[in-house]
Amino acid sequence: MPYAPVLRCAVAVLLSAAATPVAVAVADDGWSLAPSASTPDGRPYVYAEGTPGTVLQDSVSLLNPGARPVTVRLRGADADNTANGGLTVRATGKSTDTGAWIAFAGDRGGRRIPVRTLSLRVPAHTRADVPFTVSVPAGATPGDHPGAIVAGADGRSSAVRVQLRVGGPAVSALTVEHVAVRGGRISYELVNRGNTVLTPKLAVRADGVLGRALDRAPRTLPLDLLPGRRVTLTEPWHDPPALDAVDVRLTVTAAGGAHDTTSASVRFVPWGALAAAAGAGLVALGALWGVRRHRRRTPGGGASERPRTEVEWTGAVS
Repeated sequence: MPYAPVLRCAVAVLLSAAATPVAVAVADDGWSLAPSASTPDGRPYVYAEGTPGTVLQDSVSLLNPGARPVTVRLRGADADNTANGGLTVRATGKSTDTGAWIAFAGDRGGRRIPVRTLSLRVPAHTRADVPFTVSVPAGATPGDHPGAIVAGADGRSSAVRVQLRVGGPAVSALTVEHVAVRGGRISYELVNRGNTVLTPKLAVRADGVLGRALDRAPRTLPLDLLPGRRVTLTEPWHDPPALDAVDVRLTVTAAGGAHDTTSASVRFVPWGALAAAAGAGLVALGALWGVRRHRRRTPGGGASERPRTEVEWTGAVS
């Protein structure tokens, strides 16, 4: 799709929508950002799909229910996972993926051009439908390329998720690594080694010398793991055995056939009880040594008697 017609269409939509009053039922004067609604229920995020080399178009809505105008700055950003698996956007650094492919309709010298950031003044009690394009590079890798459109004004920011799928083979691959048990928790790392966003399921099993110590059926983890990302997670284990040698096995699965299993061995030893027993033993030995030493120093005590080395015979000797 040629870029210029798409851009002209987007600009026309922007100019007509920016001045459209809307009825608002909100409790405060805060502005908001959302995907432009194509249905009464709206959309949770923007979804776009295309092959490398294409230009895709969509729009987001800026809603200003307040009594004064607000100037909002829009930009594209790459999506990312936090260290513990939450979704976020890259606040610093240059975008290198979907965030770099998003453009808005800007103005330079009276001529409309695509821009990476856009400042838009939204009048009071108004909704502005802001069009944007996603230009998929010719060399883009197939699979999911999550990004976001971020808006900032009045000292706060809001974001709309852009879920971009580039056409081509989809690879679902997931590994679980670095399993460790300490402090009543099982820690592990998940790595998305494919090119699709994964929502993993986790099963946990622990078998010891004295029998099965833990058995948790697969459950869906509350995260969307982006391609190429690594996150560190923990699983609580509040009642581990007091004394046992246990093999802990974690199994993860996800849509598309992703599967991996990793084990770790751990020994549970009641060091507190052993230390108490050892201390009691030392006290007992000390007491015994003191008693024996006292008996050696007591006159007439059994320890001071001279041992008999000869046998005295009575009676006649034949």
